[in-house]
Amino acid sequence: MQELWRLVSSPRHLIVFEAAARHGSFTRAAAELNVQQPAVSAAIKELEASLGVMLFHRAHRRVTLTAAGTRLASDVTRALDQVLSSARAVRQLTHNEHVTLNASTAFTHYWMMPRLRDLHDRHPDIDLRLQSSDREPEIDAEHISLAVRRGRGDWPDCHAVRIASEVICPVASPRVLEAAGLRMPSDLLSARLIHLEEPVRERPGWRDWFAAFGINGQAPEAGLRLNDYALVLQAAIAGEGIAFGWRHVTEPLIRQGLLAARRDWSWETRLGFYLVWSRARPLGEAAAQVRDWIVESAGRS
Repeated sequence: MQELWRLVSSPRHLIVFEAAARHGSFTRAAAELNVQQPAVSAAIKELEASLGVMLFHRAHRRVTLTAAGTRLASDVTRALDQVLSSARAVRQLTHNEHVTLNASTAFTHYWMMPRLRDLHDRHPDIDLRLQSSDREPEIDAEHISLAVRRGRGDWPDCHAVRIASEVICPVASPRVLEAAGLRMPSDLLSARLIHLEEPVRERPGWRDWFAAFGINGQAPEAGLRLNDYALVLQAAIAGEGIAFGWRHVTEPLIRQGLLAARRDWSWETRLGFYLVWSRARPLGEAAAQVRDWIVESAGRS
């Protein structure tokens, strides 16, 4: 870098040179950079003196690159484009133009959507982008502002705040749950169950629920199997069977009468659902406002 400093005398000269080479004019380069034409001419002369070569042929109202100038322009343009791209990315990380929230489809649809009006009323200028995925995202690599994760809240790469304890109980449409005539948890062994089989995310299943109630026999394998929890809930609402009911997601559906629950058979796993954000970069103002709003909304729930 010391040699580069000596050869170009000032990084500013490279920016001036690139503009002049692109326009083929010192005057138009000056207009783009919001400086006077003599300043451009002087910067080019200093750069030529530092390098010991002519970079432009001067003609009346026009300049053209020499062979040396053409070689330098090609590399300088490419390098400055890379610097510009990096600067834009870094600026976006620290001055978030939008806020990305990554969560499961079910959380987005059943937890976030009913609350969005309140967020927009409080922060009408925030550009919130809801992103669903079937895996836990790489927050830093994918430049995600906020995400919802299930676990213990001890991720080394993330700050985390618990927004819901993991509490699970059987849910179904009111008609199906009443018709099932369930008297004890073991009665579910003979019921039509809806199974969640997520391909990537780690989630408990009916076998785990039965074990939590001391029922360690063979869990039923029959029933509807789906790989997305939003589909599981839609199937339960449609009367296809009895599903796992994560409390923080299903409570609004229960209040609306779309689902009924056996809350007396709730299993609290000691895990939770956490709102997380990167430790490696600060949250922008808008992302911090969304974070605070989600935490407050979860507290009210």
